[in-house]
Amino acid sequence: MWMRSSPLTRALCFQVRGQGGMAAAAKDQDNEGDQFDVLDLAEYAKRQRWWNRFFGKNSGPIAEKYTVATQLMIGGASGWCAGFLFQKVGKLAATAVGGGFFLLQVANHTGYITVDWKRVERDVNKAKKQLKIGKNKVTSEVHGAFDEVTVFVKKNIVLTGGFVGGFLIGLAS
Repeated sequence: MWMRSSPLTRALCFQVRGQGGMAAAAKDQDNEGDQFDVLDLAEYAKRQRWWNRFFGKNSGPIAEKYTVATQLMIGGASGWCAGFLFQKVGKLAATAVGGGFFLLQVANHTGYITVDWKRVERDVNKAKKQLKIGKNKVTSEVHGAFDEVTVFVKKNIVLTGGFVGGFLIGLAS
């Protein structure tokens, strides 16, 4: 669409002039006879998904196949299932570990088992030294896995957001 330039259209439109379009537009602001190509920002925004504008054009295969609502529902449902299972398994694991320690204390107190506390202290100190030596060494496998997760999250940001929300709701239920 072509229209005559006015102060309003100069603010909202780009002048079509080749390589130096903006410089030429600034130089020719006083010339009312120039033609401008109107960029309809509302139509442009409708064609661009919000995550493409925010995260770039490489927002992944899932973003191209499903709507935002579908991605949120899939992510939320799978996140809720994972959170619910994590909660149940976590309670079971905590009960098993706590019960095990309780039974060991009862067995120690009644005399069924005896603990060599000097040996325990020596082994704990040895383990501390091993952890201090290897604490700054992160393997390349960890870096590779972290990079893969980062790429997946960037490409599937809506699905990931739904998953995190569903996971938190699943933990709370």
